[in-house]
Amino acid sequence: MNLTRLARLAISEEGFAFDPTTGESFALNQTGLTVLRGLLCGQPQAEIIETLANEFDRAPREVERDCMDFINHLTTQGLA
Repeated sequence: MNLTRLARLAISEEGFAFDPTTGESFALNQTGLTVLRGLLCGQPQAEIIETLANEFDRAPREVERDCMDFINHLTTQGLA
């Protein structure tokens, strides 16, 4: 995964992300924020999924599906 554009994002604690290159901004929920931070820190997807499953008390399989949907959305938006 190419994290170049993701790495340029300015991300607030509240879940707002701003791309200074394009001027686009995005609102993230807590799950999206956790996934994005994990990706930026180089965490393997399996570790991000485990963190989310524990944090939100959800089945890992369900979290994996949601996580992959979010990553696919990032890719569609040209962010990953």
